[in-house]
Parts: sequence; structure tokens; C-alpha cells
Amino acid sequence: MCGIVGYIGKKNTKEILLEGLKELEYRGYDSAGIAVLSEGEFASYKAVGKLVNLEEKTKDFITDKFAVGIGHTRWATHGKPTELNAHPHLGESSYVVHNGIIENYAQLKKELQNEGITFLSQTDTEVIVHQFEKNLKKSEDAFQAFKQTISELDGAYAILLVTKAEDKKIFFAKNGSPMLVGIDTDNDKYFASSDTPLIGHCTDVNYFEDGDYGYVSADEIVIFDKNHQQVEPKFKKLSTNKLSAQKDGYRFFMEKEIYEQSHVIADTLLGRISDTEVIFEELDAKLFDGIAEIKLCACGTSYHSALTASYMFERYAKVKTSVEIASEFRYRDPMMTQDTLFVVISQSGETADTLETLKMAKAAGLKTLVICNVDNSSMVRLANTTILTRAGIEKGVASTKAFATQVTVFWMLSLYLAQLKSTLSQSAIKEQIELLRAVPSAVKVQDSMHERIKRLSKRYLHGHGFFFIGRDLFFPLALEGALKLKEISYLHAEGYPSGEMKHGPIALADPELFTIALLPKNLLYEKSKSNVEELSARDATVCAISPLEFDKADDFIQTKKHPNYMLEFFEMMVVVQLLSLEISVRLGNDVDMPRNLAKSVTVE
Repeated sequence: MCGIVGYIGKKNTKEILLEGLKELEYRGYDSAGIAVLSEGEFASYKAVGKLVNLEEKTKDFITDKFAVGIGHTRWATHGKPTELNAHPHLGESSYVVHNGIIENYAQLKKELQNEGITFLSQTDTEVIVHQFEKNLKKSEDAFQAFKQTISELDGAYAILLVTKAEDKKIFFAKNGSPMLVGIDTDNDKYFASSDTPLIGHCTDVNYFEDGDYGYVSADEIVIFDKNHQQVEPKFKKLSTNKLSAQKDGYRFFMEKEIYEQSHVIADTLLGRISDTEVIFEELDAKLFDGIAEIKLCACGTSYHSALTASYMFERYAKVKTSVEIASEFRYRDPMMTQDTLFVVISQSGETADTLETLKMAKAAGLKTLVICNVDNSSMVRLANTTILTRAGIEKGVASTKAFATQVTVFWMLSLYLAQLKSTLSQSAIKEQIELLRAVPSAVKVQDSMHERIKRLSKRYLHGHGFFFIGRDLFFPLALEGALKLKEISYLHAEGYPSGEMKHGPIALADPELFTIALLPKNLLYEKSKSNVEELSARDATVCAISPLEFDKADDFIQTKKHPNYMLEFFEMMVVVQLLSLEISVRLGNDVDMPRNLAKSVTVE
């Protein structure tokens, strides 16, 4: 999703902005731009496509004096990916960058056009700068004009604005879209929409809350909260480790992140399991008092981890569990009762639809829990309780290790709840903990396995579609496998429960229909095998993923013979991730930044 950077100081402003935007590439973008104000004059550059295009445009631009600068990577929501629609957007003497959506932009735009303002872009963002300059003409100073402008905007936003009227300040506002400000040892100020661009520059950062607005100058950071009360910055130390954001010799970030899953799952388990029990120090056991149902709410990959969790909560903890797609849940007038624990899942903690459902649950008085990878994110700050997944920075747009750590957390959480409710015996809990300890080994990528999948992938570059099929919690894994393939190969794929194929989808079966069959030895093997045989009999091309050889399969990827289906789940997860990766590589696609997609979906 769109990314923001800003800087005020005497260093090389252009390079700081471009480096910051580079660190935001993983969020997905289709254009980028910067605006620098120095000695009362603006310089602005925009480019469509990759940042290298912007770097080429700015190669002769030198910044060696005090300056204020803002930059942006755009993912199109209003208007096509063009230079005119790229940020920053210009008024008469001001520039603005913005993440989010201004919901009342059409009304504001019409009013401004009636007053003779000409718009250059199709974006909602451009109304902000024109509305500001309209207010500036009748305000005492630029800050009053900015404050008035913010009060007139409806929607979600993170905004940075610079103006010749006060050319040594950056004005900011945050509501529903992430933004933070950092300082370095020289007290220079840096803005960004996530931590990553500030690592290596800043020592301390302040995360803005919804409703915060204000300005920074060379000497001060002035923040007002949603109640218009001035507040002091709450600085926190910023990590200095940038190594995890590099590819470390892998071809793609996604490949690196698949291989990292063994380590990050070990981190997720660290300190949370003993020999006999699951320990969540971040949880108060009273969180579950009076709870008759768990409602899980998420989007995309996180939704698939939630579906997986529903099987485990009901099987191990014997608690009623429902799963909701956040973008649907927020608009269907749902029944929300206070005996429900409302759980949201998000890699970034900023997913707009999921965040809004969390706000709904809070407003309805429900207890809330967030499963998230990013501390200090909006969801983490809003929910009653948080469990962090510890996946580290994930730069590949198609999520891998975030899913793996989410499922790991849910497995532990279902056992934690089983302990509280005594729905599993002590010996059963101990057995499950031994299985949890084995997960890092189960997801370790074997060179022979990866090489087998590389060779196999060349047979799956055409056809009229894929079915990923599985039973029980291998059905959510089938959904996730199909999503991975869609995201990065652009081939049509669906995830289906194996037993549902005969209820319609089997009509598509022919040699050009590829079926990726998940056949765990330890869970409903014979029933799943029977469903695959039905497809094979109708001449569908079958690739079986199983520890047991299957003579009806055209291709076979053999997994290890694990003692439990949960370990089979995690190994098969790695297989479908690698299969999607290698098919995409053969098709020549940009694996890490697939078309039309964004890493952090901060608009609905």
C-alpha cells in the first residue's frame, strides 16, 4: 500500500527521501515522487513504475542545504497509475502526500471547482492541498489553515504537507493510517509510514495516535491529540538491525522468507512452551471468563490462518468458533454479544477492514485480542490484548512466514485454552507440546525437495486452472495454496474441500485442469484419496502431495512420514509455497511485487 517519508534538516534530503521510499517498496506501489522545499523554492519529481525511474529523474538534483522534504510511493485507489496522479500533489505554493482515502473528496472537489480551482489529477488526495490553500487565505497562519483543513476531511489518512507560507515546517495529521516521526543524534526529524525507512537514521521514534496532528520544525515537534490538547511525544528506541530486510543471497525476498520459517517459528515458540504447558505471559486468564464463543475476523492469508484456527479451537479447546471475512462482517449488521471473544488477525496490524471490525467489537463492549506481527501498530494499540507472531520483516507481498507464525500462535492458543478449560488431559497437552517443538524441523526446506519442485513446475505453466483440495484443516491450507499461486503466477486457482468436488466443480475435470491434492497420512487419508481418484478417473491432471505414494497421480511430491497431521500441515504448507514460487519464476513474473497487489492494505 502507499508509503510516506519525510525529512527536515541539513543532510542530503534527496537521498534520505529516496532511500526511505526504497525501504517501502515491499508494500507495493505503481508510482513515486518527492518534493523538496529549500530557501523558499520547491523542487518536485514524479515517475511511474519502479523507483529507478524516479532516481534517474533526480540524478542531477542536488540537496546540500537546510530543506524540508516529503516523498511517497502510490498504489492506485483513485485514478490510474500516471505521473499526474502520483504524489506529491501541488497547490499554488504547497505540496501534500497522503495515505488512505478521503471519503468526502467528491463534495470538497465540487465546491473547490465552483470557486475556480483547477484539478490536475483524478485523486482524492489533491483536494487536501487545495482545501488547505483556500483556508490559508483566511487564516492567521499556516497551522490554523491546516487544522481547519483536517477538520473538514472524512475518512482515513496519514498526511504530510509543506508550504512556502512556512517553509521550515512539515505539517502532519494521522487518522486510521499509520505514521511515525523519528529523531537522530543531530535532532533532525524524519517521518515514515512504517519503521523500516527510519532504521539506520533515527535513534528514537514516536508513533502517532488516531486524531494526532501538528507540525515539526528544526527545533520542535508539536503534537495535538484528537481533543485538540497539546501532548508531548512518546519516544521509543528504534531497532538498528537492517540485516533481516536484505535478501541474503536468495533470488527473491519471498524465497528467503520461506526458508526463514524454521527460525521464525522457533522465535514464536520461544518462552511460550515448557515441557508440560503453554505459557502466554501477555495473556490474563480472565480474558476467557464468561466466553462462550470465539469470533475470528481477518482478510486474505490471515483469514486462512483464522479458518485453520477454528478447527483447533473446537477440536482441542471445545469452544464454539466462527470465522468472518472482515470486509463483509463490517457491513452486515452482525450480532455481537458480550460472551464472545473477538479476535482479529493481521500481519501489519493496519489492514483497514480488519481494523474497522476491531473498532466495532470495542464499541459493542466485546473483549478483544489481536494476533499481529507489528508491535505499535494500530490494532495492537487498540485491542485489549495482543499476541505478537514474531515473524520479522516480511517484504514479499505474498505472505509466507506471517501465515506460518499465525497458525503456530493459534495452535498454542488453542492448547492454552484447553489447559484453562481442562478439555485435554495433561498427557495430551504434553504430546501436543512435543509436536510444537518439532515444527521448526518440519518446515526446514530440504534441497532435494526444492529441486524436485523446481523441475516439476515446468509442467504447470498452462491449462485452464488449478484446484487445490484438502479435508479438515487441510482445506484452509488448500485455500492458502491457491491464493499464493494466484498472487504471484496470475494463473486461476481455487481452494476446495476435497469432498465438495463432486458437488459441481468436477464438471471442469479434464487434462488441462490441474489438481494439487493434499493427502496427509494421519487425517482422513482414505476419504481424501477417494476424492482424488474421482478426479483422476475423469482425466484431470493430479499432483499429489503426501508421505504415501499414490499410483493415480500424474506427479507426486513426497513429504516425510510425521507422527501427526499438524506436522504434515506445516510441511505441506512449505511445498505449496515453493510450488507457487517456482511456477511464477518460470513465467518470468516479479515474485516479490506481483501486479495490482500491495503488502499492507490500508484502504477498504
